[in-house]
Amino acid sequence: MLDKSLPYIDLIMKRPAGAALMEPRLPDGYSIRHFIPGDEVYWAEIEASVGEFNREMDALLYFQKTFLPCVKELERRCLFVCNTEDVPVGTFTIWWAYTGKRRDPWVHWVAVRPEFQKQGLGKAAIASGMKLACEIEGDRDMYLHTQTWSWQAIRLYQEAGFCITDETGLGGHTNDNHQQALAVLKQYISL
Repeated sequence: MLDKSLPYIDLIMKRPAGAALMEPRLPDGYSIRHFIPGDEVYWAEIEASVGEFNREMDALLYFQKTFLPCVKELERRCLFVCNTEDVPVGTFTIWWAYTGKRRDPWVHWVAVRPEFQKQGLGKAAIASGMKLACEIEGDRDMYLHTQTWSWQAIRLYQEAGFCITDETGLGGHTNDNHQQALAVLKQYISL
C-alpha cells in the first residue's frame, strides 16, 4: 500500500547489469502466469486496490491506452501472481522507456492486492519479473520510477538489486529531487 503520510517525492532506481537475481518463491497454491486478453480488468482492480488510481475505470483506461496497443509485447512482458483459485492478485510488467534515442528496460506497475500482501507475493513477482526481463532484454541496466509513498516496495526493489540513482533525465523523468527523497526515506529503509 502507498504510505500517503509521507511527502510525495519521485525517484528513480537502477539495477545495474550483472546484479544477482533473486529466486522466485511462491507460497503453496500460488502461481505466476503471463497476461492473457481480458486480464486488463484484473490489472485495473489490483492497481486501484493499492491506491495507484482513484478508480478501477481510471486504471483500465490507462492500461488500454498504454499497453493494449502492444498486446503481443504485453503477452510477453506482463506477469500476474494468481491465488489458489487462479485469480490474479498481483502484477509485474517489464516495459521500456527512452532516454534520448536509447531504449532501456523499465519495471512498471508492480502491485499486490492489500489482502494478499505480507505473504512474499510481491517479492516473488519481482524475482520472476526480473528473470523475465533478463531473458527478453539481456542482462542490462534496468530502471524503475517510484516515489517515497512506496517505501515498502523500495525495500523489495533493493533486495532485487536496485539502488536509488542520482542520474537525471532517464526515461523522461527529471529525478532532480532524489536527495529530498533520500532524506525522507532514511528513517524507513537502509540506504
